[in-house]
Amino acid sequence: MKRFFLTFLIILSSIPNIARSQKVLETLSYNPNFIIKESKFSVQETLDRLEEKINAIDALSVMARVDHAANAGNVDLQLAPTQLLIFGNPKLGTQLMQSNPLVAIDLPIKVLAWQEDNNVFLSYLRPSDLAERHNIVDKNEIIEKMTQALDKLTNYATSE
Repeated sequence: MKRFFLTFLIILSSIPNIARSQKVLETLSYNPNFIIKESKFSVQETLDRLEEKINAIDALSVMARVDHAANAGNVDLQLAPTQLLIFGNPKLGTQLMQSNPLVAIDLPIKVLAWQEDNNVFLSYLRPSDLAERHNIVDKNEIIEKMTQALDKLTNYATSE
């Protein structure tokens, strides 16, 4: 009976975190242009996993990693762990830029990982919204490849 009660208390105590996590996702999903996924890992580990997977693919290159929390600390401000990974596939990105050079403002791809309370989230702009934003209507196959690749990469980064 004690074991049951202890298990019940553990489950009960996790409900606020589950509810908070769901609330964060609902609040953030007001912008349907972004994919938001919850990660089972820390911000650091989530982007380490993503970077590891990207580096294993010849066509992809990591351009930069920005640690916003560390940068905030450099000016005596505090920010929860927040990191941005910038990467791309020059062969695909160049073709999008040939359709509309302004898409270069949003390329290479940026994936953000951040911590909200005890939850870690990962987010990126939907490739279809990138195409719509820049009126790219002649590269649907590339947009679909980007969509599938980002989904696979970020699923790996956020789950076991």
